[in-house]
Amino acid sequence: MKENSATSIVALGGLGEVGKNMYVITHEDEIIVIDAGVMFPEDELLGVDYVIQDVTYLKQNENKIKALFITHGHEDHIGGIPFLLSQVNIPIIYAPKIAKDLIDKKLEERNINYKNIEIITKDLQVNFKHMQIEFVNTTHSIPDSYAIVVHTPNGVIFETGDFKFDLTPIGPMADIHKMAELGSKGVTLLLSDSTNALSTGFSNSESVVDDTLNDIIGRHIGRVIIATFASNIFRVKHIVETCKKYNRKIIVFGRSMESSIELALNNGLITDKSIFIDSNQAKSLKRSELCILCTGSQGEPLAALSRIANGTHKQISLLPDDLVIFSSSPIPGNSESINRIINKLYLKGVKVFTNSEFSDIHTSGHAKLEELKWMLRIIKPKYFMPMHGEFRMLQQHANIAKLCDIPIENTFICSNGDVILLKDGIVSRGGVIQAGDVYVDGSRVGDVGSVVIKDRKLMSQDGILITILNINTLTRKLLIKPNVTARGFVLVNENQELMNKIEHKISDIVNNFLKTSLYNYTDLKNQIILELLPFISDLTGRRPIILPVIMEVNKKED
Repeated sequence: MKENSATSIVALGGLGEVGKNMYVITHEDEIIVIDAGVMFPEDELLGVDYVIQDVTYLKQNENKIKALFITHGHEDHIGGIPFLLSQVNIPIIYAPKIAKDLIDKKLEERNINYKNIEIITKDLQVNFKHMQIEFVNTTHSIPDSYAIVVHTPNGVIFETGDFKFDLTPIGPMADIHKMAELGSKGVTLLLSDSTNALSTGFSNSESVVDDTLNDIIGRHIGRVIIATFASNIFRVKHIVETCKKYNRKIIVFGRSMESSIELALNNGLITDKSIFIDSNQAKSLKRSELCILCTGSQGEPLAALSRIANGTHKQISLLPDDLVIFSSSPIPGNSESINRIINKLYLKGVKVFTNSEFSDIHTSGHAKLEELKWMLRIIKPKYFMPMHGEFRMLQQHANIAKLCDIPIENTFICSNGDVILLKDGIVSRGGVIQAGDVYVDGSRVGDVGSVVIKDRKLMSQDGILITILNINTLTRKLLIKPNVTARGFVLVNENQELMNKIEHKISDIVNNFLKTSLYNYTDLKNQIILELLPFISDLTGRRPIILPVIMEVNKKED
């Protein structure tokens, strides 16, 4: 009897971070990929739009790829698909209906013609030569969320996707019975969402948020402005239903919010299109008959709520009887921006509601500590690998698993690129493959590296100084004095003496070089930077990026 080859599991994104999820399962000549998300850049990644996975491993094994499977339609799970398709051939994508609609729109915006997307349902089974895949309904903050179960010759892998346990959800219940059935049959390895592993207790039910919003909106007699995540379609759905109950019409601001509502209407999640009006129609209504639904719950400077708070929105001006509701919680790192917006709102005299222990106007879509225990107890895996979280979250999830009787030696806390091997029901470590961050700047993938980011940081801190030189390469002479300009370094008009000193220094550097060395374009540029940088640093204490531009003239003297 032929001995089984090992099945390998590796994350190309999603470990040690919240975002850019991508998990790859390989058995002999078959590879399946689960999710292809993006991560939004930290502040220090100047000019970077997205962070995506290094997919070198997939490029090297492109002929083995059978399919990409999507757990749900959030950006940290589907946002990287356009970039993945531009680098690697993906024969087919399996995605839930809502996710498929979002992917189609994303590909259309980038002029990518890819039509081979099949819709995942709870009854779908996908069979390859070595691996068989099935799906389990989960509850999350977006409709159509699934866990993915992979049957391999070496054991069963259960990948939760993003989930929570909500016994009174707005949408469908998680299929706990199917989970329990799989657990009773035997799951070898569980990969489970760790995002809320540091949060104790249970997450609130979405129906509790519904009740709270219902109470707040029902009691307020003025205009209501609600900011929430556009991707939380269930929240948007029950805001619409609450407004309908209290005879409020809704004005929508924000491109992503408009897209989410269009998607909800197309999929029958929202049925009454007449509740939405434009700002011109609003003029004929009382303020108590209006609700503004907008983006900007995280304090994004260009979002609708920020412009309303700043008084720069063209169509909305705040009045004292307005009520602003933040139906969200701060993403780590955004608290300062949110607080700034809240302070501006208070200065305008409006009432503000934020999520707190006294008002449940938001709940997370990710399982908290007690729900993570539920998943571990229901699935009863032999081995466990926490995923989707920073390392402190992964470690806490491992601690939770130990409490649920999974031996610590059977738990694997990994980094992106760490290979886990599954062979004959036994899991072990199996080395490391290339995995890291790739930066997307505009439509360009991977052109921005650490050196470019370093230069951008320097320019943001100390500015840039440009000197234009006209040189006769035949006579090796500087034809006219250097033209020096600066951006982000000093105000040129107010520092003319400093600029004159810099011009004289550049002239000296160039003249000395041309007297003592054979003319070479690159060597001259390097010499200017080498001598000018410490000169400027001594004068100003700053170290700008120096960019010499040399205009070459080939002209004999008369």
